[in-house]
Amino acid sequence: MNASVHDSSLVTTTPSTSERQWALAAHLAALLLALMTSWLVGVAGVVGALAVWLLKRDDSRFVADHALEAVNFNLSMLIYSCIAVAIGIALVGISIITLGLGLLLTIPAGLMLLVAVAGIALLWLVGSILAMVAAWEGRAYRYPLSIRLLG
Repeated sequence: MNASVHDSSLVTTTPSTSERQWALAAHLAALLLALMTSWLVGVAGVVGALAVWLLKRDDSRFVADHALEAVNFNLSMLIYSCIAVAIGIALVGISIITLGLGLLLTIPAGLMLLVAVAGIALLWLVGSILAMVAAWEGRAYRYPLSIRLLG
């Protein structure tokens, strides 16, 4: 049997201005709160997006999707940051245990870690801005390298 042209799954609606504002607010709250508390902490960004999701999840699928995407992305950035900190601690530990001889290995590794941390920060900032633009334009958005932990 052929699918009907009037199938409800094929119908798309444009989000209202209010929905686009709330979706943008989820990404903006996550970005601002994370910036104000240091992106390494990251928890505040999750809380900001989670607050929007909790407030609007039953009112708008569009807002709920954007807010949950912001929560997942900020949780992912928190996980990546924790991994970077753990690697940094391990590098310092190796240097101490080897009485400084490990510096031959840990200095280049530490520099690579700094580049990775800068990459994480840049991805987080640019991804958040692109998500806000997509929300304002009424489009869905998926952050790159985001782990789908919730939803």
